Amino acid sequence: MATITELKCAVRDTLESRGVLGQLKARIRAEVFSALDEQREARPPLSHENLLINELIREYLEFNKYRYTASVLTAESGQPDVPLDRQFLANELNVTEDASSKSVPLLYGLMCHFVSSGDPGGKVFLRGGSLPAATPAGNTGPGLDA
Repeated sequence: MATITELKCAVRDTLESRGVLGQLKARIRAEVFSALDEQREARPPLSHENLLINELIREYLEFNKYRYTASVLTAESGQPDVPLDRQFLANELNVTEDASSKSVPLLYGLMCHFVSSGDPGGKVFLRGGSLPAATPAGNTGPGLDA
């Protein structure tokens, strides 16, 4: 008869080989974050800009098989569980894609556009976007008045 220690090791090895152990750990982390967040002040509503940014990041994470990180992002940010439609996301970002760009996350296409722009001395002027009205005190960033 197997000892408790041997049984634990066998279960752990089986869960690891099936890829379930990492998913369980990520889910537990996400639930811990969620429980801790519930005890703190309420998170401001998810702004349209943050929704799009989070979706770009989620698409990148899932493409690169960072599923555990993506699950924590979804739980912690309040992002909808169901990903946004890629065409909707591209339309919101005013992006037109060709067939080859559809095989990689939109974030890669955006990076490629800015890194390999034709104007070597040209810079892109960034403006501060609109942020949720309730920002933590002392939190300043692009577009925020200090």
